[in-house]
Amino acid sequence: MFQLNLPQYDFRVKRSSKGFLIFDTYRRRYVALTPEEWVRQNFLRFLTEEKAYPAARFSVEQALKVNGMAKRCDAVLFDKNANACLILEFKAPHVAISQEVFDQVAVYNYQLKVRYFMLSNGLEHYACCVDELTGRYRFLPEIPSHASLLG
Repeated sequence: MFQLNLPQYDFRVKRSSKGFLIFDTYRRRYVALTPEEWVRQNFLRFLTEEKAYPAARFSVEQALKVNGMAKRCDAVLFDKNANACLILEFKAPHVAISQEVFDQVAVYNYQLKVRYFMLSNGLEHYACCVDELTGRYRFLPEIPSHASLLG
């Protein structure tokens, strides 16, 4: 797969009649190994192994409804009280992290009302904090550890 701007990790990958599959430990099954999935698996490993995020609190492909329409967040982190606290959005490495991607997260956050979100295409990574009063976000200087994000 693609070389990413993340540490290298080992994954369980196998070939099927439809292409390559990667084992997703969050969904507990093999899924199609697309460029976006490669970014998701690597970034989630980065968060759990390097930044001490608890793997059990991630939900991958989290379903939600926005204005009656079904949507799916690439991943959501829940706090110890089972409240959504972080939205994660992933793109393939060849897809730029544009204003449109930030707007996509804003649509998800209309329903979830989280304080933090992260975006990555595997090459560029962004972490933001949402101001609860204005709804505006500010960029964090780096991807924070779980302890510094949620205390």
